[in-house]
Amino acid sequence: MKTDVHRLLPRWMQGTIITLLGLFVATPVLYMLFASVNDDLAVAAGDFWPSAFHPGNYAEIWDTVELGAGLSNSVLVAGSVAVVSALVSVATAYVLVRFRFLGRGLILRGLLALQSIPGTLMLLPVFVLFANLSRILSIDTIGTRWALFVTYLTFALPFSTWVMVTYLRGLPAELDEAARLDGASSWRILRSIVIPLSWPGLVVSAIFAFLLGWNDVLFASVITDADTRTAAVALQVFGATQEGGAVPLYGQLMASALVCALPVVVLYLAFQRFLVGGLTAGGVK
Repeated sequence: MKTDVHRLLPRWMQGTIITLLGLFVATPVLYMLFASVNDDLAVAAGDFWPSAFHPGNYAEIWDTVELGAGLSNSVLVAGSVAVVSALVSVATAYVLVRFRFLGRGLILRGLLALQSIPGTLMLLPVFVLFANLSRILSIDTIGTRWALFVTYLTFALPFSTWVMVTYLRGLPAELDEAARLDGASSWRILRSIVIPLSWPGLVVSAIFAFLLGWNDVLFASVITDADTRTAAVALQVFGATQEGGAVPLYGQLMASALVCALPVVVLYLAFQRFLVGGLTAGGVK
């Protein structure tokens, strides 16, 4: 009888722990799902299972919460940040990994140092910067999507670059040398060899950059206006209007939250294998 020496816990204990963790994670999600099709009074009373199904909540949120415009702005801004951040970070990481130059170590340490700066400390400087830029250049900045795009890209690039640096360190340098012997330039190597072999790292950096723009409320609430607000800000505004007074529209609040979370869940399910490979790159040498 063979024994798995790598198993730390008995099979029954593993099953129990996995079941408990699954219930711990699934319970709030199921509560949101049931509350999104439940009556507002029943949700206020604390009912878990719907007393009467109201699937119309999912149809009403598009007018009540103005979720359509918010989702469009979020997809446009966060998607653009994800694509640009991934492309710029892989090119930057390629230079940092494959070339030796003065200040290279300082740049790598600076990428890590930038991760320790809380985003809330940058809110006022970013706002003042865009306000002064609007005054000096006579162009609109506050209330525009491109200002939000530049802000998110600034915060996403250090992390994305460090992810790609870690991943590219695992690619054999002999591939570059062989391509150079065939007359390939650095740009050709990056385009034809590095990028095709770096999909797991690119997906990781793109998804984290996408989540940065998708989940942010702080900067989006300051930089955007009523026409350019993202889905997260639209949810915040709708939730604030429901405070006090009559019974809040709990069903529509939960339905809106689930609709906004759905794109992120789909991304994780679609690119799960790339995420695992990209996050564990460089862990084993």
